[in-house]
Amino acid sequence: MQKTRHIEKRMSQRGISNAMIDLALTYGEASGDKVILGRRSARRLLEDLRTLMKIIDKGGVAVITQGESLITAYNYEGRGH
Repeated sequence: MQKTRHIEKRMSQRGISNAMIDLALTYGEASGDKVILGRRSARRLLEDLRTLMKIIDKGGVAVITQGESLITAYNYEGRGH
């Protein structure tokens, strides 16, 4: 998406980074012509980040499904590891 001079000026004034804009656009909730990533949603993402860190420590997680059923799960270190 193209940025206007206006948003660049406001981002600079308000200490809002490009990464913050990207997160808001990716994980925020659309409401009309605006996208909002509020404190509550950001906290949920932080909890998800903690879970992702655990998955990284395990080397990954694989979940096997069949139709609508979860069959099994295991640590996944990647192919040839």
